[in-house]
Amino acid sequence: MSSSFSRFSKKQLIALSWWHNSSPFCGYDGLICDGAVRSGKTTCMSLSFVAWSLYRFNDENFAICGKTIASLRRNVLTSLLPALRQSGFEYKEKLSSNMLEISFEGRKNRYYLFGGRDESSASLIQGITLAGIFLDEVALMPRSFVEQALARCSVNGSAFWFNCNPENPHHWFYEEWIKKAEEKNCLYLHFTMKDNPSLSQKMIKRYESLYSGAFYERFVLGLWVAADGLVYPEAAQGKYTEKPLTPAFQKHYVSCDYGTVNPTSMGLWGLHDNVWYRFDEYYYSSRLEGKQKTDEEYYSDLAALCGDRKIEAVIVDPSAASFIECIRRHGRFRVIPAKNDVTDGIRRVQSAFRQGQIKISPLCKGAIKEFSLYRWDKKAGKDSPKKENDHAMDEIRYFVSTVLAGEQDSFFAFAAKRQSH
Repeated sequence: MSSSFSRFSKKQLIALSWWHNSSPFCGYDGLICDGAVRSGKTTCMSLSFVAWSLYRFNDENFAICGKTIASLRRNVLTSLLPALRQSGFEYKEKLSSNMLEISFEGRKNRYYLFGGRDESSASLIQGITLAGIFLDEVALMPRSFVEQALARCSVNGSAFWFNCNPENPHHWFYEEWIKKAEEKNCLYLHFTMKDNPSLSQKMIKRYESLYSGAFYERFVLGLWVAADGLVYPEAAQGKYTEKPLTPAFQKHYVSCDYGTVNPTSMGLWGLHDNVWYRFDEYYYSSRLEGKQKTDEEYYSDLAALCGDRKIEAVIVDPSAASFIECIRRHGRFRVIPAKNDVTDGIRRVQSAFRQGQIKISPLCKGAIKEFSLYRWDKKAGKDSPKKENDHAMDEIRYFVSTVLAGEQDSFFAFAAKRQSH
């Protein structure tokens, strides 16, 4: 076995062996592991799942599920398959049918891969009979998919394996499975980064520096906490407000949140020394000004904001179809519909701030005002900011999620969509 798997923590060893007849936990019907990112739960759980399935069964069907098959391959299979090979298992992957055949010492089982992205995903897993299921990123899956998947486990001796990072404490999985683990006869293990012996102190500090607020409590401390208060408290205190030292930038983008009755906010971004500065803005509220503007008038304002600069692209909320078409019709600017996942986008913005990737110029009065007003909605029952004072906040999120997504997501593969271990 390679050096990366040469030692395990006490908690990892329990996850690896809980099902064995010699274990004091072998009477449980399932395993639930939650906790911090990079805490080592996915690797040991997936190894354990395969070992258990081939120890208990032969010629049976199993399911390995993630939010998407792409994230499942990235978060689970990338580390699982080499570890299986090193441990003496043999496998064949059938990409066309999203299925693995894994064998060990004369036994062989089939492992089907499923993605539980949304409510429609429940239909994908109907009809199959399973001897066990491993649900990675389970807190990101709709309840209908999870319950349909569990209902497929009808072979005697079948077991459930759940893995997730914390979400809102009102989340259905926390309420129905983690709080009721004993009632459902499941072993519950809570992981922290200290439970991963392969993680250095330097890397722990790096991950600690990525998050703030509720995301720090969830991804670093491994707690099921509600997002509360200001969404960007450090930005509201002016921590990331900085005037760029030079007017000369290597690249420029514009991010735009378009409104007719609601304000329209545009941010002009420039790249200097690997830092993106939102160094100028346009912010117009028709409600306050008493006059609504047309798409053509907003286009003129966009052109005035950009001046004679070369703009790589204008990133616009994809719902602003008429304004996107107006920009395209003029032929000067390339338009990119923004990535618009709110919670993940907020996490990315927080981390981009903390990593020094983005700064806000003091000239951006509209954005600076919104930072001090943009709050989580405590009454929503899920992670959701209040739909007010959010126009600059939205287009800043569009910029980070769309322009910085490639750089950040290579690092965020471990994080809340869910982080691999």
